[in-house]
Amino acid sequence: MSAFIIEGGHPLKGTITPQGAKNEALQVICATLLTSEPVTITNIPDIRDVNNLIELLKEIGVKINPLPVSPKGRSMEFQADDLDLNFLESDEFVQKCAALRGSVLMIGPLLARMGKAVITKPGGDKIGRRRLDTHFLGFKHLGAKFNHVADRNVYEIKAKRLKGTYMLLDEASVTGTANIVMAAVFAAGTTTIYNAACEPYVQQLCRMLNAMGANIEGIGSNLLTIHGVTQLHGTSHNILPDMIEVGSFIGMAAMVGDGIRIKDVALEHLGIIPDAFRRLGVKIDVEGDDLVIPRQKHYVVDSFIDGTIMTLADAPWPGLTPDLLSVLIVVATQARGSVLIHQKMFESRLFFVDKLIDMGAQIILCDPHRAVVVGHDRKLTLRAQRMSSPDIRAGIALLIAAMSAKGSSRIDNIEQIDRGYEHIEDRLRALGAKIERV
Repeated sequence: MSAFIIEGGHPLKGTITPQGAKNEALQVICATLLTSEPVTITNIPDIRDVNNLIELLKEIGVKINPLPVSPKGRSMEFQADDLDLNFLESDEFVQKCAALRGSVLMIGPLLARMGKAVITKPGGDKIGRRRLDTHFLGFKHLGAKFNHVADRNVYEIKAKRLKGTYMLLDEASVTGTANIVMAAVFAAGTTTIYNAACEPYVQQLCRMLNAMGANIEGIGSNLLTIHGVTQLHGTSHNILPDMIEVGSFIGMAAMVGDGIRIKDVALEHLGIIPDAFRRLGVKIDVEGDDLVIPRQKHYVVDSFIDGTIMTLADAPWPGLTPDLLSVLIVVATQARGSVLIHQKMFESRLFFVDKLIDMGAQIILCDPHRAVVVGHDRKLTLRAQRMSSPDIRAGIALLIAAMSAKGSSRIDNIEQIDRGYEHIEDRLRALGAKIERV
C-alpha cells in the first residue's frame, strides 16, 4: 500500500491541464466492443480504473495498439474482431469484473453483439448503496432474460435479439443510461428512453455511436430515441477534459493557490460547477477556454436572496455533480460564512468529514446526507493529521486539506486517489506542492 506525505503551507502557482474524463473513458472504451472494426480514442487518462478496464479488454481478445502521444493526450486503437467467448463466461473473468465497477458497462455491448453476458456485483467506491436495477430493468425492457447462478453468485443475461421498446427510467443513472443505449443500438425497431441521464459524457458516447453508424436522437436531453441498426463501423473519438478534475483544481487554487490557470477546460461542458465555487466566494476568471483563479486573501459565502443559509446540493445534470461535494466541503472550511452541504445520492459519502474535524475544521454532520460547514475566513489553520482515503473524491478533498494544513500530513490508501487522478503528485509538485509518494 502506498501513501502521500504532504508538507502543508506551500502556495501553488502556475498552469495545469486537466486529464481526459474518467467517466467518459470507461463508457467509450466499452463501446469499442460493438464493432469488429478499429476504433481510435484519444485523451485517455492514465489512471488505475481506466487502465484496469483496458487490461480486461485485452484478456477477452480485444486488440489494443498504443499510438504515439499527441498534444491531445494518450491515444489507443481498439479492435474487437476476435473475442474469446469462453473466457467471457469463466470464473476468472467474473472475478476480475467484481474488482472493477466500470466493468458493468461491458454488459450492454456484449449483450447487443454477442447475445449474452455474465455479471456479478462490481467493485468501486464505498460511498453507500450503488444499485444496478436501472441497468437490469432496461435490459429486461429490451427483452433480455436473467438467470441467477447461485453457486457462482453471478447473473447470466441472454437475448437472441433485443427488441426496441419504450422505457421510463426510475433514476437518471449515468452508467445505466450508457449501458442501455449501447444495448439498444442493435435492438430491432425503435427504443425510447425517458428520464435518461444527459451528462456531457453520455452525450459524448451517443455522438461516438452515431459516428459509428448508430441512429440516436435527442442527444443532450432526457429523452433519447434509438433506431436500431444491424452493425457499426470504426471511428475516431476524442475524450473531453475531466470536469471533476477541473473542479478539484478550482478547490486547490482557492485553498492554497497563488494564481492558478487551468487550461483547456471545455467550458461549455462544465455546467454549474464554476458557479458552485463562486457561491463560496471563489473568484474565477474566464480567459478563452481557460479558467484563472487568482490569489484571494478572503472568500465569502453567499446567502440566498431571502437571507437564509447557502445550500449546495447535488442533482442530476445540469445540476451539481455529487463527485465535487467533498471538495466543496473543504473549500468552505476556510471561507467567511456558513453553508449547508446536502449530498442526496449516497448515504456514506460525507462520512470522511470526521477526518476534517480532527484537523480542526468546524463541521456539523447532521445526518448521513447533510453537513453544515462553519467557515473561519482563513483564521482557523487546519492541523496536519495521518488519514486514510476512503474513496476517490474524499481522497482528493483530504489531499487539498493537507496542502493547506500546518505541518506534515500522511494520507494512506492513496490507491483510491490513483483510480481517478493521473500522476497527481508529479503535477502538483510542478505547481510548488511538497508531496511525496512512499
